Amino acid sequence: MSIKDNINLVKDELNSEEKFLENFIKLERFYKKYKMVILSVIGLVFISIILYFSISYIKEDNNTKANIAFNKLMKSPKDLESIKILKEKNQKLYQIFQYLNAKEKNKDFDITLKYLKELSSYKKALNLQDINALSQISMKSNFLLKEFAIFNKALILTEQKKFNDAKLALKLIPKTSKVNDLAKMLNHYLLSK
Repeated sequence: MSIKDNINLVKDELNSEEKFLENFIKLERFYKKYKMVILSVIGLVFISIILYFSISYIKEDNNTKANIAFNKLMKSPKDLESIKILKEKNQKLYQIFQYLNAKEKNKDFDITLKYLKELSSYKKALNLQDINALSQISMKSNFLLKEFAIFNKALILTEQKKFNDAKLALKLIPKTSKVNDLAKMLNHYLLSK
């Protein structure tokens, strides 16, 4: 290498070091200018992470305690401490316990949980053989046992010898439904009526 090349190489190295120092100074000025904002953002992120994990831990702990209390209540329904824990930790699970407890004793219970309320009204309509109530229940598009309610309505209509109404009810059951096999059997019986 020639001296000229060496000089150019040294100049380039000095320029790159100079640029590095210049950028470092700019960064230092930026940091000093926005120091409080940067530290505040870092602090908020740190606090948010701690809060997220704390809340997750508390929820998980509450769910675990509620599940343990629920399991105890399934074995011993009169355990007052478990009832208290379940009521405090998980209100929905507490209502499920109350529903199951009332069902076991054949009592009515006012339910606010959507699906349990629907199941309870379905059971009442089925026990009372109430076609109108079954019709109302089966008209709800998101009812879990919609097709089964329609089938039971058709069964009740068949028992009441309203065969044409039963046939019309069975047509409401979609071909893809799991109740369709039962509907076919009932339809086969209704062909002779």
